[in-house]
Amino acid sequence: MFKKIILTLVIGSTALTLAACGSGQNPQNVTSQPQVNETAPPEQPNSISYKTIFKNSVFLGDSITEALSYHDILENFNVVAGAGKTVELALIGGDVDKLAERNPQHVFIMLGSDDILLPPQITDNPKQYSLKFYDQLIDSIKEKLPQASITILPVTPVTPEAEQVEPRYKNIDDYNQGLKELADKQQVGFADLSSIFVDGQHLYSSDGIHFKPGFYTRMLDLLKDQVK
Repeated sequence: MFKKIILTLVIGSTALTLAACGSGQNPQNVTSQPQVNETAPPEQPNSISYKTIFKNSVFLGDSITEALSYHDILENFNVVAGAGKTVELALIGGDVDKLAERNPQHVFIMLGSDDILLPPQITDNPKQYSLKFYDQLIDSIKEKLPQASITILPVTPVTPEAEQVEPRYKNIDDYNQGLKELADKQQVGFADLSSIFVDGQHLYSSDGIHFKPGFYTRMLDLLKDQVK
């Protein structure tokens, strides 16, 4: 019990550190709010009502997922997310209960970008450590929402400049391979978002990690057939 309390305190401290980035304290991690680069060319307007299409869906994730509601693309009701959120924090922090309360037909999970940055005082193998909890998270969602479809979304790539600042982002492809294998094991969906980034440099915010609204409309366009 004492060990679990200490571990929870360490994880909580790490989450606060991750969430505090962008304030100038540590440029190597993620920011607490989505950043918008006003100088980038805007996406073409889209007349599709994503709030209507995804009214029976909930997106679970970290600050990257949180921007879906931050940018008013989806309602707050359809997003359960927070800056610095790791898979373990989502599991022990009651996020599955929040999902169950909303009773969605479709659950999209977009976690892992903070797990890649887990410090050595928590684990020497962030991928293995994270995927263990990811497996438990999916089991818990299946138990609470047996009729809901579940789709895992990959960790999004960062710009070369962001990777140079934080070399641990080089592990994104390896982590995503682990997510694909987990999706196969759990018999849940896995969405390939790679086509978004073929010409998507202008979609990044200034930190090279987060995104402007255009990324999310492209992502939802790829996912909308799954909720029909």
